[in-house]
Order: sequence, then C-alpha cells, then structure tokens
Amino acid sequence: MESWSVEQVCNWLKLRNLGELVPKFREEEISGAALLALNDRMVQQLVKKIGHQAVLMDLIKKYQQQKSGLESLTYCCETASQKFPEVISGKNLKSFFVRQRMLQWTSSYVLPDFPYDVKCILAEKKCPDHSMRIRMIEFLQADMTKYLEGSLYPNSQQYNIVVNALLQAYPFLDEDGNGFLLWKRALKDRFKYVRRPIEDDEQVLRNKCKFGHRRGQSTKSSFAENTLDDVQGQVKEDPAHLKGSAMDLHIKWLNQEYMKTQRNWEEVENRMNVTIEIRRKMISDKAPLKDVLRLFPFLRCPYQLFREFQLLTHMDIHKKTVEILEIYSENILSLYVVRNNPINVMLQENLKQHTEEDVLKYMKMTAACLLLPEVFGDDSSLFAAVNEEVKAVTPVLEVKNPFDVNSCEFALYIEREELAQLDDCTMALAALVAAFHVFDIPCPKRIHRTLNFLESLVFEVRNPASLP
Repeated sequence: MESWSVEQVCNWLKLRNLGELVPKFREEEISGAALLALNDRMVQQLVKKIGHQAVLMDLIKKYQQQKSGLESLTYCCETASQKFPEVISGKNLKSFFVRQRMLQWTSSYVLPDFPYDVKCILAEKKCPDHSMRIRMIEFLQADMTKYLEGSLYPNSQQYNIVVNALLQAYPFLDEDGNGFLLWKRALKDRFKYVRRPIEDDEQVLRNKCKFGHRRGQSTKSSFAENTLDDVQGQVKEDPAHLKGSAMDLHIKWLNQEYMKTQRNWEEVENRMNVTIEIRRKMISDKAPLKDVLRLFPFLRCPYQLFREFQLLTHMDIHKKTVEILEIYSENILSLYVVRNNPINVMLQENLKQHTEEDVLKYMKMTAACLLLPEVFGDDSSLFAAVNEEVKAVTPVLEVKNPFDVNSCEFALYIEREELAQLDDCTMALAALVAAFHVFDIPCPKRIHRTLNFLESLVFEVRNPASLP
C-alpha cells in the first residue's frame, strides 16, 4: 500500500464504499504512503462524516496491524533461515510465507457485520432472495479485499475459507447440498466485476497480461468473452485445431441462426460439433450458465441438449427415457407408497374422463414420471414444481396442468430461469437428466436416489438400481 499512487488510493476508496472521499483525496494528493501517515486530526480535517472517519481509521489501523504482524513473521523467518539455511531458502521461503499467511487467514477470518435487513432475514433462517444475495456477496467481497490488503485476486483456498465461514454460520444457505459451489461462484463473479473497470492498478494489469488480456481492450467484455479468448489461445497453439478467428465465425453464425424461424439444423449440428471443445472448457471452468448460453444458445433447444449428452456419453437419452417410462410406469403407479399422493389422485380423476388408449397411456407415463421422487423418498420440489413456482436453483421441471392434454406445459429450469420448453413428460425427464451432465451440475443429495435410478438404466449398468 505504501507504493500506491493517488489514483490507486481512490480506487481503493471506491471498493470500500467511500467514493464520496475521492475528490478530496485527489485535491490533497493522498498517496498510499500519505494515507498510512494520517492521524486522527488529519482524518477529521479530510473527512466530514463521522461514519466515514471511523471506517477509514479502522481500515488504516487494521492494515498497520497486519503489516506489523508480517514484519514479525519476516523476522522469525530470517532467524530460522540463519539456523536452518538448507530448509528455508529460495522457493521454500516463498512457500513458507504463503503457508503462514494462509494460516493467519484461516485462524483470523470472521464474517462481516451484514446490514440490518440482511441480519433480520438470516436470523429468521430464510433463504435470501436474489437482491439480498447480491448485497451479501458485495459485503463479502469488500471484506475479503480488506483482509487481502486491497488485492482483488483471492486464491481458491481463500474463497473456500470465506464460503465455509458463511455456511457454518448459516447452514440453511447450503441449499440442497449445492450451496457451497453457488456462493463461491457468485463471489468469484463479484471480484471479476469489480476488477473489470480498474485500469491502473498494478496487480490488475499484471494479471491481465498474465491471462492474455490486452491493454486498450474493452473493459466491458463479459466472462464468456474472456473465457473464449483463453480457450482460443490454447486452440491457436495446436495446429490440428481451428484458428481462433474461425471459431469466432462459427459462434457468430450459431447466434445468428438461432434468431431465425427456419434453421439449417444439419449445419447447426456440424458447427456445434466443431465448437464443443470451447464449450466444454467453459463449463469445466465453471463459467456462469448465462455466458455459456449466450455463446451457444442452441443448448436451449431440447434435441441439441440431447445431442450434447450423446456426444459426451454415446447414449440416446430421449430414446432411453421413453423406454424407462413405458416399462416402469405401471409398476410405479401400483406401489402402495404413491396410492394417496395428490398426483395419483389427480390421475385417477382424469382417467375417468377419457377412453382413448393413447391418452390413458400418456397420462399414466406423466404420473409415473412425477411420482418418481415419492417412490424413492426424495424431495419432489427438487425434481418438479407441479402448478407451483420453481424455487430450486439446480435443474428442475416446471409442470402445469399435467393431465390436461390440451393445455399441459413442461419446461426445464436452471438457476430459477427457464432453459427450454418441452413437449411431453418423456422429453422433460430426458432434459432433466441431461442437464446435470451437460452443464456439469452436482446432483443434490435430496434427489440423488431418483437420479441414480434413472442414470443406472440410461447407462445400462450391469446391476441397475431397482424400484423399492
């Protein structure tokens, strides 16, 4: 911090919600060294609001405490290196510092004091809504930056420490056993968002150069574009693959074709095959789903989702799902555990109104599909929301009027947003299973037995799971 310029200090203030102080700090030319030299009287002259005075003095004090702790650690290392020069030297000394700082993080990190309305929600053990989550992530990001002495590049272990602290304090935030990944991803995305507009911070520039960003490049590029650049950089190194510019053309063509009503499906399949390497790289790197879909919108089309599954597993998921429901639907409906279930009651009422064999078969398959979680004792809300609002963030089906042949609707949701409209229960079930694999989403524990049953039949394992 001592070597920071005035502009770097101003950026640091903005990250801590002290942007009102920037004009005064620029006027007084407060650099990093000057900031650390401020005393109480100087702060009172610079800053009018008492709240801002308290926050600023607290940040300076904590930085100085961390600095003095690091200096004492350095002294210990120097003493140790004199006694054991063969143990602490060169790279070992660097790794020693890293380990010590990580131990300091692990032992000293405490969650920030969230705003009053956030604390009220957490005290009631309610899962926060989208806007409340954003506020929590903003506070966590600002707090991590404070612990990192202004750095905007936490490592994976530091992300883990913060998210673990959050979930230990509020276990109900670990939604469906998948909360850790979701909160960690949101926190990483927040740091990327904060880094994006900063052009003059030395560490930001250094890391941009390291990871392939160029000076003068648009600072509003999305995570998807940055990931695409990274993958294309790898593709360019291998002459056996397409050049990055050719890959750009394929992705641009796919986006243009998706907007058309009459699509060239054969060419769509060819170009989706060609771009699969970039797509899988993005997904394995945990790129936000919205960025993957922005580059590859055809993954919203059910049969392209099934093709992607087939490219990964060599299995026809839709064909297998039809076979599963045709074979097991009668057995599922005859089980005692589903006899009084509302879905089964609704089915029996609607069966009385029809006589056509195809309609009756369709209704029974639909009911069998929706009753699967009940059969295995799983949480049905993580499988399908029937005539209800979708609440799960993992892949889940939205089903409306399931036994009305003329008005029934099926849709696949991920992260509470609609991914695709589906024709019937077989397509819906196939899309649900495929989504977990295609988008590399961990299966929630409370729906594990149901999906395990389906996957064992889809993948034709030697001893498939059976109905209870």
